[in-house]
Amino acid sequence: MFDLTIELVIGFILLFLIVTFVGKPIINQISPFTFIAAIVLSEILGNAIYEPKVGVFYIIYAMLLWGGLLFLVEYIGQKSLFFRRISEGKPDALIENGKINRDALKKNRMTINQLQSLLRQSEIFSVREVAFCYLESNGAISVLKKSKYQKTAQEDFNMPKKPVYVPVTLIRDGEVLWDEMKDMGFDEKWLKAELQSHGITNNHYNNILIAEWLNGEGLFVQTY
Repeated sequence: MFDLTIELVIGFILLFLIVTFVGKPIINQISPFTFIAAIVLSEILGNAIYEPKVGVFYIIYAMLLWGGLLFLVEYIGQKSLFFRRISEGKPDALIENGKINRDALKKNRMTINQLQSLLRQSEIFSVREVAFCYLESNGAISVLKKSKYQKTAQEDFNMPKKPVYVPVTLIRDGEVLWDEMKDMGFDEKWLKAELQSHGITNNHYNNILIAEWLNGEGLFVQTY
């Protein structure tokens, strides 16, 4: 019991010092490397404490060595742009100039559903609102809205309040979401007419990446 107490206290102090010394990157896990580094650091401490054959010296050595390597990587990253690109990566543009970048989605093994989910977490419920969307190295997204969708206070312009509607995806990845169509009271004849108004005259839906309906603004369509 006494040995475990000593190991826990020393491990706690070393973990505190390493996190403080290395800085916020390992806490926020702002890159794939820091994410893995945080997991390995916790595994080193956990396994060392609860392994009877591992003494205090080995805990100190392992954590100081790992902490030193973390600091070295962060230091080199600050000095070398090339190394920083390798260790941190760079953001990928999932949406550019209002258009979904399918190549970027494929590269990051993402689906339209996952992109829409990330946008909703950023309080964006329609793809049409987005001018640019970047997937950061830590998996979060950074979004720049189109100018007309950027936040303004209605009170500033004495504008009357308008009802708010949730956009509904009707076509995703070339497939019509018939349940959504039914819930909205739309049929295939209506859908074909709407697509024709967007210059899509054939009867095939498989060349449509996404089609989204929003009351008051109509149908938003992007083809492959």
